[in-house]
Amino acid sequence: MEAEPTVFIIDDDPAVRQALGVLIRSMRLRAEAFESAQQFLDTFDASRPGCLLVDVRMPGISGLELLEQLERHDICLPAIVMSAYGDVPMVVRAMKAGALNFLEKPCRDQQLWEAIQEAIKWDAAHRQQVVLRSKVLHRLKRLTPGEQEVLRLLIEGKSNKTIATELGLSVRTIEVRRAKLMRKMKAESLAELIRLTLSAAPHFGKPQLSTVVS
Repeated sequence: MEAEPTVFIIDDDPAVRQALGVLIRSMRLRAEAFESAQQFLDTFDASRPGCLLVDVRMPGISGLELLEQLERHDICLPAIVMSAYGDVPMVVRAMKAGALNFLEKPCRDQQLWEAIQEAIKWDAAHRQQVVLRSKVLHRLKRLTPGEQEVLRLLIEGKSNKTIATELGLSVRTIEVRRAKLMRKMKAESLAELIRLTLSAAPHFGKPQLSTVVS
């Protein structure tokens, strides 16, 4: 059973935390409030779904510094940044740090509701992509070297006949390998096979560039 999405509120103003918590719970969503970015980091579990609702100006770690720290650790929790002092450089920095939205305080309830819904949907879709990528990578590892070679050439757009000629094998052998790798990859069509492979491993089959030291 999947965990219920949580809106993680981070604001150093207790009145703001309380008001946002009441509002979000009235939207029938789960909310947890923190008085500082550090308090949030001390208890945060990246496996929990949801989104961040974070103020910019706070003692210690600021909201933007928090987002930049999460980005450095490849934590993709969607964030809604809130500030009463927003300007263009601040908005740009927030977006570069991975913020999904930037709202000026005070904002309308409907505006906040729409931003939260967008963030939760983004998080759910991203987590599904991560799970699928893991499954596809596992399937790729199960392919034999011969099947991987056929897959690489299929991705290059080559036909069974061309692949057979290039590998010095019969067309029938290529057809068998192709059928086996399709089953292992759980792909119903060539288009799906290529899409699954490249979505999980964009550089599959491409030669690794070596660094030349002079």
